[in-house]
Amino acid sequence: MLAIFKREIFSFFTTPVAYLVIGLFLLLNGLFLWVFGGSYNIFEYGFADLSPFFLLSPWVLLLLIPAITMKSFAEEKKLGTLELLYIKPISLSQIVLGKFSGALALVILALLPTLLYVAAISELSIDGSSPDTGVLTGSYIGLLLLAANYTAIGMFTSTLTENQVVAFILGLALCFLAYYGFEGLAGLFSEGDSVLAIQQLGMQAHFDSMARGVLDSRDLLYFLAATFLFLSLAIVRLQNQRK
Repeated sequence: MLAIFKREIFSFFTTPVAYLVIGLFLLLNGLFLWVFGGSYNIFEYGFADLSPFFLLSPWVLLLLIPAITMKSFAEEKKLGTLELLYIKPISLSQIVLGKFSGALALVILALLPTLLYVAAISELSIDGSSPDTGVLTGSYIGLLLLAANYTAIGMFTSTLTENQVVAFILGLALCFLAYYGFEGLAGLFSEGDSVLAIQQLGMQAHFDSMARGVLDSRDLLYFLAATFLFLSLAIVRLQNQRK
């Protein structure tokens, strides 16, 4: 698995992929948070905290992560190198986990520079107080778990086709449905219990809960289970293709 992980990281940084993903993530967040006017602009938000960043980042990652994962297996299929991986002394689960870890590591590298926003927010605070550590910790953990879900979904959709563009579109659509689809569906109901039950099926409700600084075991289990589900589907798909 470590060899696959290193191979993925090397492939990202020997092509423009890593630099484009990290650059676009920081550029889009930076423009919306600090330059463009609107509800995401921190200066117009009225409070010295990073809530706008954690509202915006899931949507930016929703666009960028499928672009990272689209080539994971689609390119291997197109180039005929997937068969070479099959004959190596490594299991399918290790192949999937290695590629998953490599893609997720790239996302983490994109997130690390945003820690500078914490220092910036502290400087903007009128009374010089630091941002709420609990809320920041919960929000970053939630964002990391959400990114892991997106990455697992992208891995799965990349096993469905050898066309990278198709894999990107499928990954984007499935990530959107998993994050916002249930929230939109809940809006069609008027009963409180029904609305809450449907919302809990989607990622947004669980991420929003963690972004409030509440580290509920149910939210953690939801994200871990969803990630495990899509990675398992990717492994099953590869098993069926190998037969």
